[in-house]
Amino acid sequence: MTAAENVCYTLINVPMDSEPPSEISLKNDLEKGDVKSKTEALKKVIIMILNGEKLPGLLMTIIRFVLPLQDHTIKKLLLVFWEIVPKTTPDGRLLHEMILVCDAYRKVNQIIIISEYCFEFKCKIGRIELFLKVLLNFEHLIPDAPELIHDFLVNEKDASCKRNAFMMLIHADQDRALDYLSTCIDQVQTFGDILQLVIVELIYKVCHANPSERARFIRCIYNLLQSSSPAVKYEAAGTLVTLSSAPTAIKAAAQCYIDLIIKESDNNVKLIVLDRLIELKEHPAHERVLQDLVMDILRVLSTPDLEVRKKTLQLALDLVSSRNVEELVIVLKKEVIKTNNVSEHEDTDKYRQLLVRTLHSCSVRFPDMAANVIPVLMEFLSDNNEAAAADVLEFVREAIQRFDNLRMLIVEKMLEVFHAIKSVKIYRGALWILGEYCSTKEDIQSVMTEIRRSLGEIPIVESEIKKEAGELKPEEEITVGPVQKLVTEMGTYATQSALSSSRPTKKEEDRPPLRGFLLDGDFFVAASLATTLTKIALRYVALVQEKKKQNSFVAEAMLLMATILHLGKSSLPKKPITDDDVDRISLCLKVLSECSPLMNDIFNKECRQSLSHMLSAKLEEEKLSQKKESEKRNVTVQPDDPISFMQLTAKNEMNCKEDQFQLSLLAAMGNTQRKETADPLASKLNKVTQLTGFSDPVYAEAYVHVNQYDIVLDVLVVNQTSDTLQNCTLELATLGDLKLVEKPSPLTLAPHDFANIKANVKVASTENGIIFGNIVYDVSGAASDRNCVVLSDIHIDIMDYIQPATCTDAEFRQMWAEFEWENKVTVNTNMVDLNDYLQHILKSTNMKCLTPEKALSGYCGFMAANLYARSIFGEDALANVSIEKPIHQGPDAAVTGHIRIRAKSQGMALSLGDKINLSQKKTSI
Repeated sequence: MTAAENVCYTLINVPMDSEPPSEISLKNDLEKGDVKSKTEALKKVIIMILNGEKLPGLLMTIIRFVLPLQDHTIKKLLLVFWEIVPKTTPDGRLLHEMILVCDAYRKVNQIIIISEYCFEFKCKIGRIELFLKVLLNFEHLIPDAPELIHDFLVNEKDASCKRNAFMMLIHADQDRALDYLSTCIDQVQTFGDILQLVIVELIYKVCHANPSERARFIRCIYNLLQSSSPAVKYEAAGTLVTLSSAPTAIKAAAQCYIDLIIKESDNNVKLIVLDRLIELKEHPAHERVLQDLVMDILRVLSTPDLEVRKKTLQLALDLVSSRNVEELVIVLKKEVIKTNNVSEHEDTDKYRQLLVRTLHSCSVRFPDMAANVIPVLMEFLSDNNEAAAADVLEFVREAIQRFDNLRMLIVEKMLEVFHAIKSVKIYRGALWILGEYCSTKEDIQSVMTEIRRSLGEIPIVESEIKKEAGELKPEEEITVGPVQKLVTEMGTYATQSALSSSRPTKKEEDRPPLRGFLLDGDFFVAASLATTLTKIALRYVALVQEKKKQNSFVAEAMLLMATILHLGKSSLPKKPITDDDVDRISLCLKVLSECSPLMNDIFNKECRQSLSHMLSAKLEEEKLSQKKESEKRNVTVQPDDPISFMQLTAKNEMNCKEDQFQLSLLAAMGNTQRKETADPLASKLNKVTQLTGFSDPVYAEAYVHVNQYDIVLDVLVVNQTSDTLQNCTLELATLGDLKLVEKPSPLTLAPHDFANIKANVKVASTENGIIFGNIVYDVSGAASDRNCVVLSDIHIDIMDYIQPATCTDAEFRQMWAEFEWENKVTVNTNMVDLNDYLQHILKSTNMKCLTPEKALSGYCGFMAANLYARSIFGEDALANVSIEKPIHQGPDAAVTGHIRIRAKSQGMALSLGDKINLSQKKTSI
């Protein structure tokens, strides 16, 4: 309000003949004077303020030393003082000191307040916050307040005013608020979003407190799903799910969530709403409803963010059924084709991998779909992205083993794309599949033709030497370069001309793929080729009865192996052939020269049985994990189960009973931390860090709360002296990837007073950080320099940012090879059991063990396991545990070994190593 708008209730006319007193003298009289001196000083303060003087330093003095007095004259003077003193900051906010004033009046005898001062004082302050507080505590001051507010709501047009009035009506008279809502329930969609949010909250609380009211207001929630405000739609959908489990309600809420995901541009919002959809899916009764919305969920794939796409594909895969799998596969095939038309990008390659894996899972669960998926995916075997091609190859290998009716189709398609494969790893896998599953004479001949085509002209050494000679064909155009004079060893001049051809020489032409791999020195593919040639040759001998054709085919296979051996021993390849590869090729030559039935069984039966055992074990693991997941979701109550009492229920067990709006608010404030959820009875005191000593003039302790990207420090500061500490300031600094958001404001501490100071620190990466600083202050009336109390360091734990995660073995190996930072930690513990030590490391580091339990079962004195975790910032952490128990040292010998940690950043590798070392020391004590 401007000066012209200020209302004046009291006029005071006092002659001012004398000089006005100083602020210091007034402060001294108000603090240390008797009742009469304080009365006169207060009168002078009132007169000076009326004359335009600014006396902000006296406000707290009057609150502390004058307000508690019981003198009747002073009480009346204070009413005048509260009327004229400025009660707001320059930006219009109510001063915090006025809250203290109201609190002091509230604690006095209520009859005196009502009869003489209180209502007059509250009205003169003119602040709605205080007015509402008085009205809630003293309803008889304005008996018809709810009726007045109701009439105001009916006639008011301003959205903000209506929202505030409705909030007041909810607290003052909830029944009247519901009656008002009933009269305008059809117009709720036309209200402002701030009022709609309040209406959603009211309906939620009323319907949970009185379920019979659901039928009265649930239609209103349905209408608010069509609100123009995303926040209103989100809250309305969440409320609808908690109020009704009917399929129509769940479908409407899910459809609202999907629309929010598609229309919102913020990826964080998309991920939050996706999590709500995933929570819906976890309820068995809701899963059937969401299955009908799979195609709508797949519309989210238009989002370019990889994390959103990953969660969407996983959700769709969890919801797929025989009713919608065909439509799902069609959409995924279109998405796969789209990735070919997009410029190559890291996220594009990873997205293609996700699509391939999703199609793989669909085909395994629904074999009828495999025939539609395989032709599309096999085109990616020739893709430049080796990771996506490897996933396709793994899928093809599993499909050709499990589905006998698809073998001819897969072999035919494999032969079509075989010549276009660019990666040597994919080439080896394709060779194995062709050699293992080509069962007809025609297919075997086709494989041999493709191998000869991929190998090029043989013998390889002789043909390469001819290319080295560089014989030029007559039709090639030859140009003569500029003549250059050279000096010979004898001192005479010689001329040299440079001949160049307009066409590339044969050496520069593209070599066939297999030939190129061999000349690059990769002879492991030659060993795979030898095995494939041996398999198809033995199979050809069994299929064809003519001896001449048998010998011809076997001789050709042996010729190819021999020419490769010759090439490996020559100097043409970049790297010579290894002894292992020589032994393998030589063995295959010996097998073909003898063609014994035993070798035929080993090459053509045992290999396939090994693959079958591996796939069976993998399928059993998948079924076991699915069974565990279903057991978690299908919670059954047994007759002898203990009764759960609400008063004794832990917080994490009563999510469905608590106020969802309050839970959302707590989550936004960071009060649902993972560790607190795991241990709901953990005390807040466990996270308190003492910053100063008990004998320091200022005692300080901090509650450190980590909430993902933020660290909130709630610092308690206690003045342990008998002096007033002015400009008491908390000064902080950080080490590591931490950043102080804002400097805490200074404050004044009365003798033996205390206050809470909050400071926010931003976190940018996963590494250990340190917060340090001091508290500086001035002593009231002292002429010395500023005083300083040094604070103890606050160490930020890296475990607050690391969460267990999973990845495939191929991804683990790829990251292990790419990450450049490694930290090797020596095992130093008193634990004597290998498995106990591994479990201790998993618990201490929040990492997940990727090595299957079967591989860790049994006891041999050694153990090796791969661990993986991912930070909330998207950083990967890998670890390899290699430990042993020295049996020769006796049964009580401690575990020994090493733990190798790899990460993309140095800070994360070092911090994880420090955490392991620290946990080991604790264990050994």
